[in-house]
Amino acid sequence: MPVSFFLRHTSTMLRVVTTLFLLLLASPVVWSQQAKVPPYPAGAEHPSPAWFVDVARSAGLTVRNVNGSPTHKKYIVESTGSGVAILDYDRDGWQDIFLVNGAELNGSGASAPSNHLFHNNHDGTFTDVTAKVGLVSSGWGQGACVGDYDNDGFDDIFVTAYGKNRLFHNDGGSHFTEVAEQTGVAGSGKEWGTGCAFVDYDRDGRLDVIVANYVHFDLATVPKPGDEAGCIWKGTPVMCGPRGLPSASNTLFHNDGTGKDGRMHFSNVSAKSGITKTDGHYCFSVTTLDYDEDGWPDIYVACDSTPSILYRNRHDGTFSDEGSNVGVAFNEDGREQAGMGSTAADFDGDGHIDLFKTNFSDDTSTLYRSNGDGTYSDVTRTAGLAINTDALGWGAMFVDVDNDGRPDLLIVNGHVYPEVDSAKLGSAFREPRFLYWNAGDAKFKDLSKESGPGLLEPLSGRGLAIADLWNDGRVSAVVNNLDDVPMLLVNRAANPNHWLGLHLVGTRSNRDAIGARVTVRASDRTWVDEVRSGSSYSSSSDLRLHFGLGSHNRIESVLVRWPNGESETFADPAVDGIRELREGSGKAVLH
Repeated sequence: MPVSFFLRHTSTMLRVVTTLFLLLLASPVVWSQQAKVPPYPAGAEHPSPAWFVDVARSAGLTVRNVNGSPTHKKYIVESTGSGVAILDYDRDGWQDIFLVNGAELNGSGASAPSNHLFHNNHDGTFTDVTAKVGLVSSGWGQGACVGDYDNDGFDDIFVTAYGKNRLFHNDGGSHFTEVAEQTGVAGSGKEWGTGCAFVDYDRDGRLDVIVANYVHFDLATVPKPGDEAGCIWKGTPVMCGPRGLPSASNTLFHNDGTGKDGRMHFSNVSAKSGITKTDGHYCFSVTTLDYDEDGWPDIYVACDSTPSILYRNRHDGTFSDEGSNVGVAFNEDGREQAGMGSTAADFDGDGHIDLFKTNFSDDTSTLYRSNGDGTYSDVTRTAGLAINTDALGWGAMFVDVDNDGRPDLLIVNGHVYPEVDSAKLGSAFREPRFLYWNAGDAKFKDLSKESGPGLLEPLSGRGLAIADLWNDGRVSAVVNNLDDVPMLLVNRAANPNHWLGLHLVGTRSNRDAIGARVTVRASDRTWVDEVRSGSSYSSSSDLRLHFGLGSHNRIESVLVRWPNGESETFADPAVDGIRELREGSGKAVLH
């Protein structure tokens, strides 16, 4: 063929290639990066559904959590531990790990403990980049949640504390700047913040922040162990609280957008919104969900030694506490419990989001099943979860460990009183983790002792977050242990099931699509979940949604109700990979 032909058609060919490339970039569905050979691969020698191993040390996660004295817990602040946050801070397609840290009781200076950020190296290891990205920060950190509060495309980190909150703005994936004071979210420093979540409660496209507060705590005035009636447990002197200590109301910060000074700013709307009308509670974890399915995000708060709270979104910037009215404030016996962690999912496949809460020892955890009409029923006993009452639960997450299409429960445990060992009080200070496998028919089976060594070693677990760290369809778990190094639990059990990961990107809604409700449809069933920040115990998991599909190798459609209330469908996404769905690129659903 003559050279003149190529010369005449070169520009046309370039235009075609360029157009195809641009179409690929604009496509609403793209693959996330995957490891050619997944680290810590699954093998048939490990029994399904799960075989968890702890690979934290080999992965480079060796920083120790510090919360006062490791052996003597004189004050309650030393016992509650810290959370974990998962985020892709540099947008390389791989999830990174942020570990919150506490402090010494009288520690200060350059050697003070710091929070830590670990970069995912894609090969099963992580690098501590805390100093490199400007995240070295001392103080008594408690919890963390993730969200892109200024919609610039990079996720930011909010940290609660015994002291003032911190907001670390992500400066383009290579550096963070602490901006809590200048944005208005630092708080007074008098409230001891625990759980938190980013949530666009008024659907204006900007993420707001809800903070659960525990108590007003002052080392100078708090009673010593055994000094008062509330400082004795089973006849043994222990640290005091929370009963007997002044409670602190929860805090809601509204994102006002960019002000005249060119900076983003938040306003404290706790009183105006009705959040502070519910007082006298000792609150720990925050889980957002649209429990009444009206298209507006509601807020569930697990509380210690007091009824839990369910803030119903009234669509006008205000909330009302409906916890008692809808059945999630108490257990089925009408008793208040010592709620620690909480998580939400449609565990029974009926299309409605259910709630789970961990509690103190000598009690059960609590599973609340949605009745589909905005009310809940305590089904803990019928679901087979009224067991392991000696354990004190903290972080908890619904996670489909074997991709069979049914969310299982992963729970971390650990007592608050070291005295339970020396005084032999019926529990252990360090406790194993639990895996409750979803067997179908709304029932769970305890597989904790047969699901790998990663669940067996006794530790004082606190924060728990989950993520598909290597984009291969296996969800791993990161645990922040009190006064110890963390755990990275990888499931090495093989299974033949399919899966689908979804990364939602808002354009008119908040960029992280926090609050979006997703319905995945196959030929004979559906799966439902929501994008949420926070949850578990003072932790924040992978913002991408993960659906185990069982034997289904084809999905007919995905329906997304975006946080602004508008809905779209995306047809026939390929399974066994992580897909990106961008708001505005699907087929609009008319209401």
